[in-house]
Amino acid sequence: MPDDTTRDFSRTLVTSALPYANGHIHLGHIAGAYLPADIYVRYQRLRGTKVLYVGGSDEYGVPITLTALKEGVTPQDVIDRYHTANADAFARLGISYDIYGRTSWDLHADTTQQFFRMLDAGGHIHQQEMELWYSPQLERFLPDRYVKGSCPRCGYTEANGDECESCGAQYTAKELVSPRSNVPGDDSSPVLRPSKHWFLNLPDFTERLKTWLDSHPEWRANVKGIAYGWVNDLRPRCITRDTDWGVPIPVDGDEAKAKRIYVWFDAPIGYVTNTRQWGMDTQGDAKAWELWWKDAGTRMLHFIGKDNVPFHAVIFPAMLMGQGGYNLADHVVGNEYLNIFNRRTGQSEKGSKSKGNMISVRWALDNFSVNAIRYYLCAIAPESKDADFDWDDFMNRYNGELCDVVGNFAHRSLTMTVKNFDGRVPEPGEIEAGDAAMLNAIGEQAEAIAEAMEGFRFRQAIERFIDLGRKANVYFDAMQPWVTRKTDLARTATTLYVCCQVVRGLCVLMAPFMPEGAAKLAGILNVTLPQGGPDGGSDAWKLLVEPLAAGAPLNTPEVLFPKLDKDVLAELAEVHLRGEAY
Repeated sequence: MPDDTTRDFSRTLVTSALPYANGHIHLGHIAGAYLPADIYVRYQRLRGTKVLYVGGSDEYGVPITLTALKEGVTPQDVIDRYHTANADAFARLGISYDIYGRTSWDLHADTTQQFFRMLDAGGHIHQQEMELWYSPQLERFLPDRYVKGSCPRCGYTEANGDECESCGAQYTAKELVSPRSNVPGDDSSPVLRPSKHWFLNLPDFTERLKTWLDSHPEWRANVKGIAYGWVNDLRPRCITRDTDWGVPIPVDGDEAKAKRIYVWFDAPIGYVTNTRQWGMDTQGDAKAWELWWKDAGTRMLHFIGKDNVPFHAVIFPAMLMGQGGYNLADHVVGNEYLNIFNRRTGQSEKGSKSKGNMISVRWALDNFSVNAIRYYLCAIAPESKDADFDWDDFMNRYNGELCDVVGNFAHRSLTMTVKNFDGRVPEPGEIEAGDAAMLNAIGEQAEAIAEAMEGFRFRQAIERFIDLGRKANVYFDAMQPWVTRKTDLARTATTLYVCCQVVRGLCVLMAPFMPEGAAKLAGILNVTLPQGGPDGGSDAWKLLVEPLAAGAPLNTPEVLFPKLDKDVLAELAEVHLRGEAY
């Protein structure tokens, strides 16, 4: 593990948890792992940072094969369908991956098997017999979600074979109460039978994990709490399953042929695989990935939901430690859950497919703008506690803040400028105290937004963005350019010159949050926003202190953020209540 004291962080690697390719991604996924990461990546690109954003589909594991069994298709059919659908949904929402890869790639099997061999060579993997549920009718073991029953901790009757979705408890398969097969057509009662599996000896890494966690007191309390809870009670963890779908175990013998590497061992390795693939695709270099994973100048950040904390703050770091030479995450940004507020009951509900209250990204994008979705999910981001998606709040926040504050200011400022000054930024007269204060506020708010961004406080960052719009509206109303244009055109020119600078500032500052809105506004202003990427670029924050030149041409203003219609929203909310928003 590189010494943090010598690292200059000249580049940043960002990952988001790989979603299972067995269903459509929903807004809960976006709020937890993907939108925060994308906002941060877009911000770093604007600042000129060398940043690489890696994501992809998690295509192995029991959820995939169960879906295939229930649909009567092959696992490959399932992952091809949902990988394509989810990649498209991410793209439509503006999640700007540099690569969106697949764990079904042959390259991923190679990467995963390298990890396994290195850990095995280091003495960190051993075989152990365990009792698992077995179907006499199917003559096969029932791993994980292939069996259901009552949770031994909370009594939830739909608990999976190794974990409970209701209380979050994890347990051994034989602890499950009243087990039953979850495989269509299997009517037999499961029985316990012994099966040998491979285990990662996590206790080998206890002290190194504690030292690493201790070096990051700045992490969120939820991440530290979950991670320390695991590290203080580490046990060997099974990393194989009785299935024929997954990465083959790189061990000779018939015993290994009947099993595959467990998905939670191989899934985070997908970040490495996808970086390898990116390097070959874009750099033509099979070793380009090493700069992002092994060089001391790379800062690595994981964005996840809190259910993934153990894997990103304990298990995957231990796996990296066992490889030697890899960087460990400098921050694991774990978010809480996005729940659903039920309009009929007045209660907050945990989202689930069985309840029919999930809102898929594809459905949301078919009915709302990208700007509206991204704005609201950021404004209510579940950073320190669970948040609710509330239809009324969605309309009120979007209409009352983004539309009425930012959109309205930009539109009335540019409309009046184009109309009264021949479609150009006016030449300012004397800059008075009020003008100077407004101009200074651009840089002040930009620094406040940057400070919140660097601390992964995206709700606060977008609040500070809206606050700049509020200050601008107060300035506009105080200066009354609709009055002065009749009596003092020079004063009006100065006011609208200042307003144009604010609009340009808002354009730059909104780019990480609402890139589609920023691009539209940039087109009206005839300015170009730096794109950035793995090779870095210019710092767009500098544009905020360099005035938009007097005389610069402006295009005809358009409404940036059309308002949500109350009646239409009410109809869509009813569709959602009927379980048809998925």
